[in-house]
Amino acid sequence: MLELQSATLAYNSIVAVDSINLEIKPGEHVCLIGPSGCGKTSLLGLMNGRLESSSGKVVLDGKELKSLSGRALKTARSKIAWIPQDLGLVPNLRVNQNIACGRASEKGFLGLMRSLLLMGSREKEEVADLLKRVGIKEKIFHRVDHLSGGQQQRVAIARALYQRPEMILADEPVSSVDPERAKSLVELLIGLAREEGQTLVMSLHDIDLAKRYFDRVIGLREGQVVMDGAPDQIDLEQLYDLS
Repeated sequence: MLELQSATLAYNSIVAVDSINLEIKPGEHVCLIGPSGCGKTSLLGLMNGRLESSSGKVVLDGKELKSLSGRALKTARSKIAWIPQDLGLVPNLRVNQNIACGRASEKGFLGLMRSLLLMGSREKEEVADLLKRVGIKEKIFHRVDHLSGGQQQRVAIARALYQRPEMILADEPVSSVDPERAKSLVELLIGLAREEGQTLVMSLHDIDLAKRYFDRVIGLREGQVVMDGAPDQIDLEQLYDLS
C-alpha cells in the first residue's frame, strides 16, 4: 500500500502539492486528472520517491520513503516503475537495449553494460515476449529514435513491465499521440497491469478516458485533491470543470 499523510511539496514560495492525504491500495487502477500545473507530476514524483516531501509523509508498505537511504531506498523504489511524460528512452539505443534498462538498479552498472552489449538468451526471450504483448515484437532491434510516437510509448510500457514492479506510475503517457492511439495505449496499459496484478496510477488530461477505463478518479486543483471516487459517483459537471 502507498500512503500520503498530509504530504506537501513546496518550491520556495510555490506549493505544488498541498497537504494531500491519499491511500493507493494494491491492485487499484487510479487516474489523476486536473488542469496543467495542478500538481499531477509533482504528486507522482512524491509517490515514487524521486521527490522528497517538504512536510508530511509518503509511506510505502509501512516504510516512510524519506527515512530510507542506500539499499533500502533502492529496494523500495524498485517496486515502482516510472513512465515519465517524455518516456525517458535512450534515443540512440535499440528497443531491446532500452527495455534492458528497466532493471538497471537491479543489475548495477556492469550488469547493465553486459545486457546492453551481449544480452543472454533467456533475457532475449523475455524481452521478445514483452514486445509481443505490447504489439511491436518486430521492432526489437530497431533504434528507438526511428520509431513512431505510439511505438515509443509501447517500448516505455514494455520497459516498465520488465522491471517487474508492484506498481506503475505513468505521467501523461498518451499526451503525444492522437485520440485513437491514446485510447488503445490506455487499454493496453490497464490490461497488462490487470494481467500482472499491478497497481496503476496514471495522470491524464482526457476525462473521457478517465471515466471509461478507471475505477477511481482523483481530481486535483492547485495542489489539492478536490474529488476522489468512482467516475459514476463524482459530480460530472465539476469533473469537466477540471479539464
